[in-house]
Amino acid sequence: MVKGPGLYSDIGKRARDLLYKDYQSDHKFTLTTFTSNGVAITSTGVKKGELFLADVSTKLTNKNITTDVKVDTNSNLFTTITVDEPAPGLKAIFSFIVPDQRSGKVELQYLHEYAGISTGIGLTANPIVNFSGVVGNDTLALGTDLSFDTASGNFTKCNAGLSFIKSDLIASLNVNDKGDTLNASYYHTVSPLNNTAVGAELSHSFSSNENTLTIGTQHALDPLTLVKARVNNYGKAS
Repeated sequence: MVKGPGLYSDIGKRARDLLYKDYQSDHKFTLTTFTSNGVAITSTGVKKGELFLADVSTKLTNKNITTDVKVDTNSNLFTTITVDEPAPGLKAIFSFIVPDQRSGKVELQYLHEYAGISTGIGLTANPIVNFSGVVGNDTLALGTDLSFDTASGNFTKCNAGLSFIKSDLIASLNVNDKGDTLNASYYHTVSPLNNTAVGAELSHSFSSNENTLTIGTQHALDPLTLVKARVNNYGKAS
């Protein structure tokens, strides 16, 4: 694996995952099984009020090609095909949804020792083009994330980010929403043996002049059980 700054989506990712990933406000269950040849099959069900949603997904891997397929209760078929390293440092991702004919997308990712680039385009007549780039190394990285709507000729997304990484801490700063939102985050590994960590994020909106501070922690009870908790300055805890 290439050591370097990674992709733009990696900036602040550890703190975001700690503070926002896998928190549930609805009743949800997930069951994952593996066949004898290593194929993973995952069934998920979510109850939202009186509505019950479910999907079944599977992952197939053959050499450097991984295929993810998911079917939901609305008979939508989600397919993602990932080709890992067709050339050194390169990854190609193809995704589409059946029967949505406008859902096709192609993404290319390239990782270098001092740069990370990702570009994606929708397979439509007037696609949205996404581009993100990061320069730096495995300690300090600076990047930008852009989306351009070819139909309107406007940029629909314009973000920038900076990250600093040491052995046990990650600090990042992001400017999102075309400069309207400033996010500063911090992630600290307390004990790598049991995956204990703390994190915080401070978000400021320039248009509303509002600040949101969220802090959280996680701890692994065993290799299969991870406990997480968070609270923000509005008193909302989960």
